[in-house]
Amino acid sequence: MVKPDPYVGKEILAGQFKVLERIGAGGMGSVYKAHQPSMDRLVAVKILHSKFTSRKDLASRFRREARAMSHLTHPNTAKVFLFGQLEDNACYIVMEHLEGRNLGQLVRQDGPMAPTRAIAVLIQACGALEEAHQKGIIHRDLKPENIFLCKQGGIADYVKVLDFGLAKVTELEIAPGSLILTQEGMVFGTPEFMSPEQAQGKALDPRSDVYSLAVILYELVTAKLPFEARSPMEFITLHVQAQPIPMSERAPDLTFPPGLDEVIHKAMAKNPDDRHQSAAEFAGALGALVADDPAVQQAMSAIPDNVAFAHTQPLPQSNRPERTQFPLPEQTPPSPPVAAPAPVGAVPFRAAPMAQPDSPALGRTTADERPRGGLPVAALIGVGVAIGVAITLVYVLLSR
Repeated sequence: MVKPDPYVGKEILAGQFKVLERIGAGGMGSVYKAHQPSMDRLVAVKILHSKFTSRKDLASRFRREARAMSHLTHPNTAKVFLFGQLEDNACYIVMEHLEGRNLGQLVRQDGPMAPTRAIAVLIQACGALEEAHQKGIIHRDLKPENIFLCKQGGIADYVKVLDFGLAKVTELEIAPGSLILTQEGMVFGTPEFMSPEQAQGKALDPRSDVYSLAVILYELVTAKLPFEARSPMEFITLHVQAQPIPMSERAPDLTFPPGLDEVIHKAMAKNPDDRHQSAAEFAGALGALVADDPAVQQAMSAIPDNVAFAHTQPLPQSNRPERTQFPLPEQTPPSPPVAAPAPVGAVPFRAAPMAQPDSPALGRTTADERPRGGLPVAALIGVGVAIGVAITLVYVLLSR
């Protein structure tokens, strides 16, 4: 006997919303279509399973997604209207309701996308990610299923970037008193689309999202992934060790704009220093390939200003251990990646995000970061004190 859904047909938040139907489900929760009578509009309500409410790590991850998305205002980012806890203490997020298809559905149903159209779509996603990066938010789980195409404002291919549930909120964005959730060495994301540094559990910066965007674009225009692999772990190994198969070999019957393969290859460089250094820079390289296309020009107009890409450069890292507000072994070697439950709205043929389900480590923020190659803050303070004492002694001796 199928157990009835506890929310369908019910009013929530003191009658503010009436839940109409469930439109997506995953290991952590479900997404519902609901009606908001006061605004006479449809919304999407994402609800964390009540059995997870007592898990501080999962509830904090859910709230972090809501907080991160609520701070983003780019038109190509899905809007968050409200978040909190329901009467039964389940965490919820109220978002705009979208009609359309995600890029994963589109490629499976329609086959390869025309390169110029795909470039215009990816540039819109770059705009959303550029704003997030400038605010200190790294997505970490970019894949075709998290980029949605809908019709809005007369634009047929209007992009919305979804699901910041694995987002890394950096020191630029972290709220005072928030749990610091992830230690270095944890692996998150979807294996087919994760960067080499992400696959190795290293510290991430915006260039990791650039890598994932390039893999998405590769699949959009070829309907194939840049590596031949039969398992999630094989994908991870190839991302770290192998060069992507040239698109001309992957899809010999298709033609691509001159230079597209080179731009994607650069964005997928193993060393982040060799990639485009920001989503805006990647968008600019793509836009230059088909600069005369009106859809591309319109997409480029929505790229946020970035003064010399200052806010998208790699964040300084700390050599100090991660700080947590609950017990967590700091010297235990990380366990091998284990497949976690599929996220809300996951598509069956994709591998589930890689994580350790029972670990409280679900996001990373470094509190006392310093530039690479510099001295720790404590050492700098010690040097300053020593210099001050020396100057004082010299002054005393000379004044005698």
